[in-house]
Amino acid sequence: MNVFDYLFQESFILEKNFVLGSHHTIAFKTLHEVCNKLAEKLKELIGEDNQILILSENSIFQITAYLAILKSGNICIPLNPAIENENLNQILDKTNVSHAFISRRYKGKYENSSFIILDEEFISSVETNNSISDAKSNNFDETRLAEIIFTSGSTGEQKGVLISHKNIIANTQSIIEYLQLSSTDTMEVVLPFYYCYGLSLLHTHLKVGGSIVMNNNFIFIGSVLNDINKYECTGFAGVPSHYQILLRKTRDFKTTKFPSLRYVTQAGGKLHVTFIREFIETFPDIKFYVMYGQTEATARLSYLPPEKLIEKTGSIGKGIPGVTLRVINDKGETVKPNETGEIIAKGDNIMQGYLNDPEDTAKALKNGWLYTGDLALIDEDGYIFIQSRKKEIIKVGGVRISPQEIEEVIVTYPGVIGCTIESIADELLGEAIKATVFINEDDKDAFTEDIIKKHCASKLSINKLPKVIIFESRLPFNASGKKVK
Repeated sequence: MNVFDYLFQESFILEKNFVLGSHHTIAFKTLHEVCNKLAEKLKELIGEDNQILILSENSIFQITAYLAILKSGNICIPLNPAIENENLNQILDKTNVSHAFISRRYKGKYENSSFIILDEEFISSVETNNSISDAKSNNFDETRLAEIIFTSGSTGEQKGVLISHKNIIANTQSIIEYLQLSSTDTMEVVLPFYYCYGLSLLHTHLKVGGSIVMNNNFIFIGSVLNDINKYECTGFAGVPSHYQILLRKTRDFKTTKFPSLRYVTQAGGKLHVTFIREFIETFPDIKFYVMYGQTEATARLSYLPPEKLIEKTGSIGKGIPGVTLRVINDKGETVKPNETGEIIAKGDNIMQGYLNDPEDTAKALKNGWLYTGDLALIDEDGYIFIQSRKKEIIKVGGVRISPQEIEEVIVTYPGVIGCTIESIADELLGEAIKATVFINEDDKDAFTEDIIKKHCASKLSINKLPKVIIFESRLPFNASGKKVK
């Protein structure tokens, strides 16, 4: 089945609005009709199995283009519209792009590009066409490529993750099941749709007949909080930096009531335990889902049920429905409880591979399993606790140290918003530890290197103590909100 037909299977006749907001709204039925018309136009214009870019902020234009590309049997490549020229050229060298949907806001930036631009006026011209084909793709091969999501590898190189229609369908079904989503749910969306976590919000709420509210200005926290209450949002999804900002940099968040908010989800990196505890103590009636995933898994691999949050604090939980997770040692054997190994995953949501990269594909996919590169231990009850990325391990005097363990300690100090640990060269030990501690600008005078070192010394062994500590007042994160080191 084409994923478009799957997503609209029950909701295509709904008159209710899928997109809510003060600027633009669109109903399920209208969206379905416009996307079908646009899909027909794309097939007429360029055929099928072609790669098409989308360069746009979250908008109805972007959603329409995305869904129409999927319906037409072409391949969508959603990108950050503010992408650097160097990275865009790298992607264009790897792909065969001739057309790109570009929003009005960014059209000028790409006017001299090699591809043909499809804009709002193009979609408007298609909308006025009265003829519409709504043929379901009954014989559609769901293993066909649906999208290529680009993500930066360890060297900064742009790697294209190949996601099929089947991958999206499988991951969407799983997420709906464990979050217990229904047509009564409304999601406040601050995550961009060129990021797999953001796309999962679009897919799941479209499938269940729920609604979304798009807010592209998380920096204006007040508008996000107002949206949640104004549109009676039942869900909010964020990466660690979102929760760090809400809890430690936003004055009104902890004192605001959110009567409609049923749950929140967190993925996109590890949120330190101290922030999770702070959230659930402040909002005990809001379910907090800790989740873990990768672009290579379409979006999601595991979740920790809210009722297990206190008992299993720090865990990413177990595999989502339809996904099997194992933690293995270097011999490929399942580790014993409390031993560290690499997380591997199997399920219908696992990618087809990396674009034009058989070498890295062979490293990541072995005998049907995705090798995540994440080191973790598993407890006696089968709950997984991530220790670090393989490539992030620091060796101080030959001792392997996880940066996350040190970060967890530093963020417990009052007033600390976040922390990044990295290695620096050391003549004696080979590597030493550098800590960048993020605090509010107004608190700078209250912090010294000695204060943080003493705090660390009270909780960590001597080989885990930072040699260098610096203070910053601005959290570094990318356009998806994920931490940048």
